[in-house]
Amino acid sequence: MADCPKDPDLCLQDGRRVLAVGEVLWDVFENSKCLGGAPLSFSVHAKRLRCDPRLISAVGNDRLGECAIAKIASLELATASIQRTSQFNTGTAQVFVGPGETTRFVISRPAAYDAIAISDENVKPLQEWNPSWLYYGTLFANRPEGKAVLNRLFEEFPSTRKFYDLNLRPGHGSAELVLELLSNADVVKLNEDELEAVHQLVGLPLRIESFCREGARRYGWKAVAVTLGANGCGVLSGNEYVEVPGYAVSVADPVGAGDAFAAAFLHGLGSGWPVGKIGQFANRVGAIVASRPGGIPDWTLEEALKL
Repeated sequence: MADCPKDPDLCLQDGRRVLAVGEVLWDVFENSKCLGGAPLSFSVHAKRLRCDPRLISAVGNDRLGECAIAKIASLELATASIQRTSQFNTGTAQVFVGPGETTRFVISRPAAYDAIAISDENVKPLQEWNPSWLYYGTLFANRPEGKAVLNRLFEEFPSTRKFYDLNLRPGHGSAELVLELLSNADVVKLNEDELEAVHQLVGLPLRIESFCREGARRYGWKAVAVTLGANGCGVLSGNEYVEVPGYAVSVADPVGAGDAFAAAFLHGLGSGWPVGKIGQFANRVGAIVASRPGGIPDWTLEEALKL
């Protein structure tokens, strides 16, 4: 791993160990079904970037759960922290892709991932593993059970860097919850629509650079990225802010592109890259995923570097 001149707090020698928590679900399109969920998608993309992710989630004791476990193993992710439950069915989300890059989700709750249980027995091996990053989103924490799990992880890993990828879904996140999750974060990633939502919820500025700087001042964020679709991204790391243009690709569907961007953003931060390079690389990885159907399409690091 490269030297880290910008912010050593974000870039440690063991900085590739990433603990992700939240939903595993099936994205149900009009004519197909793809395994997804932001924490799972993020973990797969992080694995392809030579990180060491572990995912805490749950699936049901049903056919979709069996298929999910098999698919996760085929994606070369460890399944030891994927729990099985008979309490709820494996999660699903109806996905409606509209004009341009607009996407609407109808999410069935409660789902198996709402039954995740955290005990001393399953926390201990994670403490021994000693993750450098904890990735979380809003959807999982929206129910009391998920919020309790996330709070337990915050308590058990107080020195672990917190990466909050908002992934707001209508009806699945109150102002109070989003504010609390923003306040816990060291690094934040969100899109333009989510920026406007956060502006309305907590009063951060609408202008991207001002939003990033005021959020860092108010909540102590070390870094923040705002994705702008085809127009690229705005990234603040430390005191340096850049806007990086996007890559022109034919969009197959936008599902999963933000998760890929998030994994590449974390990879760049952990590698100590200059801010502009982080934004360029994250844009590349997000563009590749957007150009292929499904939230977890095949791609390689070599492809991203050549784009």
